[in-house]
Amino acid sequence: MSDDAFENSSVGVVETQYFTFAEPPNEMQLENGERLGPITLAYETFGVLNSERDNAILLCHALSGDAHVAGYHSQEDRKPGWWDFMVGSGRPFDTDKYFVICSNVIGGCKGSTGPSSVNPKTGKPYNLSFPVVTIGDMVKAQKSLIEHLGVKKLLSVSGGSMGGMQVLEWAIEFPLMVTSAIPIATTSRLNAQGIAFDEVGRQAIYADANWQKGEYSHTTRIPAEGLAVARMLAHITYLSEESMHEKFGRRLREKERYGYDFSTDFEVESYLRHQGESFIKRFDANTYLYISKAIDYFDLQRDYGSLENAFKNVPARFLVISFSSDWLFTTAQAKEIVRALKVNRKNVTFYEIPSPYGHDAFLMRNPAMEKMISDFLSHAYAERGNHAV
Repeated sequence: MSDDAFENSSVGVVETQYFTFAEPPNEMQLENGERLGPITLAYETFGVLNSERDNAILLCHALSGDAHVAGYHSQEDRKPGWWDFMVGSGRPFDTDKYFVICSNVIGGCKGSTGPSSVNPKTGKPYNLSFPVVTIGDMVKAQKSLIEHLGVKKLLSVSGGSMGGMQVLEWAIEFPLMVTSAIPIATTSRLNAQGIAFDEVGRQAIYADANWQKGEYSHTTRIPAEGLAVARMLAHITYLSEESMHEKFGRRLREKERYGYDFSTDFEVESYLRHQGESFIKRFDANTYLYISKAIDYFDLQRDYGSLENAFKNVPARFLVISFSSDWLFTTAQAKEIVRALKVNRKNVTFYEIPSPYGHDAFLMRNPAMEKMISDFLSHAYAERGNHAV
């Protein structure tokens, strides 16, 4: 990272921290009936928790994200956190006002307990002996972290995609701990098309000879090809036809005519291969299986009988955001959430933001999104005394 880039980063160098809990015999009860412990969560914090302990904001990451939401891990680090432009002094999640927290979910592979972690009972990685976890389990684990940090009530919970699912779960399961909620580019349950894409990604991993039914070596022979294909497929769903046309069209890669073979002819092919190759360097194949399955299982209608019933006892105010070109988690799906909140006469604001970038739009700078979130949080912060536990 250059000195100029470092100086322009609002939060600078950050350090990942770790919290371990649920030590036996006090393991955490999971939704599937199993118990898990000990559990470690990797997390990062930004800003300062005020004396009233009422300025904390939890940011929840998507499938391939982690606790590193902003800043750099060193001055040599070339890539900032996944939502760096949103967190810092004067940014929407203003670290001059708010205490911002982000943790890697359980089932993850970036410091939190997951299938690649060592099972203390065997001294070997859990692999597929790791219990299947849900969005609800992820949120339950986060609650233990939040309490450990001395926070009794969160000013807000925010996140996009799978992070938005966690936001909804937080507001519903722990209503007295959430003042406001900002679910972005998300849904109350994954539709058949979304489940289908996830399943094809998992099948790509299963088909890799190095997967070895989940018992692969994490240091020598990982199922890299299967994981890369899973990422390539998923990445297509994060884009839009418009953005792909604008960025790639049918442009050829470093040639003027077709090769009439199976080499990389098109720019879009090269781009997807790059995405797959980059992903395998930072993610674990079994983790992909677990987290994608947790997304598939998320279904508020099933869990509560109806979406209206799910939000019946939620006191938090909501800002729901969708993007016009998102065909993975559509505006229609966001409006289902808004309608259920309105049926219950909840305080909800909804925006569909015009954007050509598809589902990934929430990860890109957008003045409209940034202003909406900044203004929404300012109102919630100003009125937080009226929502005391």
